[in-house]
Amino acid sequence: MSHASEGGAGGAKGLPRWRPLLGGDRTWVWWLPLILLALDVLVDLAVTHSREPLSFLLVGIPPLAAATRSPRHTAGLTVVCLGLEIWLAAQRPGHFSEDHHIATYGATALIGIASVALSRQRVRAEANLVRARSVAEAMQLTLLRPFPERLGPVRAAGFYEAGEGGTLVGGDLYDLCETPFGVRVVLGDVRGKGLGAIQTVAAVLGGFRVSAHEWTDLGLLAEHLELCIARNTGCPAGDEELFVTALILEFPPDGDFVRIVARGHPSPLLLTPHGLQRLCTVPAPPLGLGELDRGRAEVTTHPLRTGEVILLYTDGVSEARNAGGEFYPVMDRLADQFCDGNRAPEPEALVAFLRADTDKWCSGTKDDRAVIALTLT
Repeated sequence: MSHASEGGAGGAKGLPRWRPLLGGDRTWVWWLPLILLALDVLVDLAVTHSREPLSFLLVGIPPLAAATRSPRHTAGLTVVCLGLEIWLAAQRPGHFSEDHHIATYGATALIGIASVALSRQRVRAEANLVRARSVAEAMQLTLLRPFPERLGPVRAAGFYEAGEGGTLVGGDLYDLCETPFGVRVVLGDVRGKGLGAIQTVAAVLGGFRVSAHEWTDLGLLAEHLELCIARNTGCPAGDEELFVTALILEFPPDGDFVRIVARGHPSPLLLTPHGLQRLCTVPAPPLGLGELDRGRAEVTTHPLRTGEVILLYTDGVSEARNAGGEFYPVMDRLADQFCDGNRAPEPEALVAFLRADTDKWCSGTKDDRAVIALTLT
């Protein structure tokens, strides 16, 4: 999960001072007013004095400045344009006081005043945007913490990416924590959109971070997460199928095996030096639909040798489509890349490959993606 850092608005406690998003980057748009100003003066000085001055082109510079520069810079460029217009007209006898030149001076002044106002509005809008991004980042760090490199005997690597452009938190969720019962992991995918999905993500993660330290049995832990969804979220209007597919894993502190509860989510993959396989799990309804099956979710146990890697992922990976509409073939691509009979992949290499390969495969809109690779050390 990447954490972009953007400053907050000036004066906001605990946040860096705001800097212009475009002006600070010095893009070609930022330099455009100065380029046009220089071109206008050079061309005007190159023509004969019998012609009209080209100073009327300077009228367009203040609006261009307003798009990238501060109000003070915009006002300064307006004054410079006015001065150049007067100076260029004065170089030609009788032009300085002509009516159309006086009209040009007035138009430049009025457009400059309007441009300063637009620049002020742009600065405020950028500051509000930075505030909103800072709040969103804080929410992301609260809901989805950075992947730890190691928890007890478990090495971990992973990445998370929201599918909707411009957002930091989507409908996928994950967490890893070390508890008295061993290292516990949850990976889930909310079937829903918008604020309702984020509310459900918060409910599940909040419940997991407390209950993972209290409930011995993984099946009971899953039931408690079901309760958290019922108590902390409602069914948003128009979204009657808001539920969560989830995997809950446990790595006991003194064992070479893993326990798994699957609640409507595809089973994890196990990668070894000699191949990969999908681990068998007992299917159970997703979290939020537990009333469809009142029985407790069954826990499956699988042996795990040192160096073997367990891979968990959401459907943003397995259902990524290429230009031909084909789903991303997770097992085939991983087998071709890593299962060469030598050694199992490192979790970091596995995650990096899966992220880059799905990026190349995917054509069009991406869904939320969450991937976790885990191995015993």
